[in-house]
Amino acid sequence: MSRTPLRITFVGGGTDIPAYYKNHGFGAVVSASINKYIYVAVNKKFDSRIRLSYSVTEIVDTVDEIRHPSVREALKLLDIDGGIEIVSISDIPSRGTGLGSSSTFLVGLLNALHAYKGEQVSPKQLAEEAVRIERITLNEPGGKQDQYMAAYGGIQLMEFFDDERVSLKPVIMNEEARLSLQKHLLMLYTGRERSSTEIHKTQSLGVDRKIESYHRMKKMAYETFDSMCTGSITRLGELMHENWMEKKSLADGISDNWIDKCYDTAISSGAIGGKMIGAGGGGFLLLIAPEEKHGEIVSKLPELKAETFHIEYEGSRIIFVGD
Repeated sequence: MSRTPLRITFVGGGTDIPAYYKNHGFGAVVSASINKYIYVAVNKKFDSRIRLSYSVTEIVDTVDEIRHPSVREALKLLDIDGGIEIVSISDIPSRGTGLGSSSTFLVGLLNALHAYKGEQVSPKQLAEEAVRIERITLNEPGGKQDQYMAAYGGIQLMEFFDDERVSLKPVIMNEEARLSLQKHLLMLYTGRERSSTEIHKTQSLGVDRKIESYHRMKKMAYETFDSMCTGSITRLGELMHENWMEKKSLADGISDNWIDKCYDTAISSGAIGGKMIGAGGGGFLLLIAPEEKHGEIVSKLPELKAETFHIEYEGSRIIFVGD
């Protein structure tokens, strides 16, 4: 059984898509994994068939019959052809929340399948295999931060280069700064689930038109890294606000009048800054706000649900191995 953390993004999301980092210089994103997980259990099946249990159940005779694309391609990549049962469980709704759930699931699945075969693999290999399946084999739109955050964990400045290299620099904070960051974090669920696919497609097509916004967001990623390392949480909130103002202009669907109203209410109630996590359009709203303002913000946004969480400093790991 593997346990793989979901992630939140602070600044720079969008510069990890190929339309930017392959054509306009490298991308840079600061993200963190959190203590909300996807669990994947893999077990030998008593017969030669394949049973999958996620939001639906599939029982098939061959890998090619599997409807779940990531599972199908993961089994092909690892040359597993049957006699296996795969079950997944998520702490958070697994679709449309902006926490990177699809890539998190795939990284956890690959980790569990490698362990099932008696193989121990590095975070780098897990991330690269997940990117290969999602972005090359399946040709799904999107970036690469989710796969790397799921595999590595922690708080990372990730740089994405045009030759497909990815560099990770962990944010190092002293204990006082780490606790201050945690106390300032507030995450609210909008109740909306949305597909990021169309937003990513539209966003990729509009990169050239919005290139200066992407450049500014990349620059903010480095300022965010510095502010976190030095414990400047107020500056972090300001940078997230600036980043959100840039990001929501990149494509239709990232924000709308209702999301803008919720965000403005949070700011007027004491939040320093924030953003919709992931592609936008729904899912979770992440805020930086003094702890004493959290109650007021939540009370002013009764339609949103506060979700308690902590930063997770480990990536995907095998938590159980049976006989």
